[in-house]
Amino acid sequence: MTSKRLLVAASTALLIGAFAAPSLLTRAADTVAAPVAQDSQPASDGVALAIYNQGTALVVDRRTFALDAGVNTLDFTDVAAYIDATSVTFVSLTDPTGTFVLEQNYVFDLVNSGALLQRYLDQRIELVADDGTIFAGQLLSGRNGEVILRDDNGQIIVISLAQVRDIRFPALSDGLITRPTLRWLIESAAAGEQQVQLTYLTGGMNWSADYNVLLARDNTSLDLNGWITLTNTSGATFRDAQVKLIAGDVNRLPDASVMNEMLFADGIAASAAPEARVQQRELFEYNLYEIARPVTVADNETKQVEFVNGTGVPAHTFYVYENSYPYYGGGPYADQYYGGIGMTDVQTYLEFTTDAENGLGADLPAGRIRVYQQDIDDAALLIGENVIDHTPEGEDVEIFLGNAFDLVGERKQTSFQQIANTIIEETYEIRLRNRKEDQTVEIRVPEHLFRWTNWEILTATHSYTQTDNNTVEFRVEVPPDGETVITYTVRYSWF
Repeated sequence: MTSKRLLVAASTALLIGAFAAPSLLTRAADTVAAPVAQDSQPASDGVALAIYNQGTALVVDRRTFALDAGVNTLDFTDVAAYIDATSVTFVSLTDPTGTFVLEQNYVFDLVNSGALLQRYLDQRIELVADDGTIFAGQLLSGRNGEVILRDDNGQIIVISLAQVRDIRFPALSDGLITRPTLRWLIESAAAGEQQVQLTYLTGGMNWSADYNVLLARDNTSLDLNGWITLTNTSGATFRDAQVKLIAGDVNRLPDASVMNEMLFADGIAASAAPEARVQQRELFEYNLYEIARPVTVADNETKQVEFVNGTGVPAHTFYVYENSYPYYGGGPYADQYYGGIGMTDVQTYLEFTTDAENGLGADLPAGRIRVYQQDIDDAALLIGENVIDHTPEGEDVEIFLGNAFDLVGERKQTSFQQIANTIIEETYEIRLRNRKEDQTVEIRVPEHLFRWTNWEILTATHSYTQTDNNTVEFRVEVPPDGETVITYTVRYSWF
């Protein structure tokens, strides 16, 4: 079976990127006046992402700001609306001992019609109705989907926002912003440019692994391509980011300072062309996959990057007929008719290994895997799809592909005896039929000895192996258009 690790991550929210300022002259209820300029932000000196695969990313962004000696107010507008403000850290890389954060604020009172109407109470505004009529006057209320004005003659006018085409305000009220903003009150010992580093957690970023497998026609080898799939639904864009992906059994997020060192350990600037497009290494108890070139992850984008491939990887298919309940505990099960599922389907599995000797030599993060096989006209057809758990290098991967069309199994109890109050003997017959015309198949038959933990197989027509405390497995060959019958007798005893 596949060696498994959970891929776990926390779920928070913040992304950086350029947000287009919303138009301030729009239709209906979200309408405001002419556009408002924002203070320009310095270009990023580099951004790095450590993305976990359940919606969390750690972002490290470096920028250079001009600071005055003394107290400075510093606005950082390139953040998303879902920021986890409690996770934000700010540090000066130029003068860490002479620069102090006095206050840190997250300002999210964004420009919208509701916010503006509240800010402009008792001030003069203009409305343009759908029919072109202009109403002007003192704003008395902008709640409950309507606007109440007092015109120059003292007349009260009530207008439904659904009938409003434009709302015109004289100027942007103080305190309103067009983009979510981090605002710091910084005390600097000296004037001049300083490079600062902002670290925070963000949601809306996710990654997964997707695998495409082409199985040879004789089922003895396969070609595999693995793709990292990045999804960004945060409302922000990360440009030329250094991207690292974390996979493993993550119980909690590492300390931010540790992650900072990890993200920037090799420098954030692009280096010489790497040998591999995605570099894989271990970090503590996790696996880390680093995309070896800067990547732009745009808002509302799904991006794929190939990270593993292998050709001619040895593989084989096998079949399983499993038609018995496992032992659930709690005591002996003496009911004669307990334990049969009644299933006749024989399941098909594909198996291969991830070790280097067999041509792969890679860890496989958890993800979706699709298996194709070429028809006689070389057209590849989907023959199965499933998911795999995180599989370290050197372990086996087993993929359930579906039920075999030409194989049938039957299992029935042929004898049941209550030898004593604490002893039961029963016999099962398992018939396996192969309707393929020219292929002998091996079918694995796991039998769960479900009545009690103390059991003994008295007789069996075929050899078997014990796979756990209450399971044995038969492996038998079934000839083309033929049948193989397994019979065994088991005794249970308890005190």
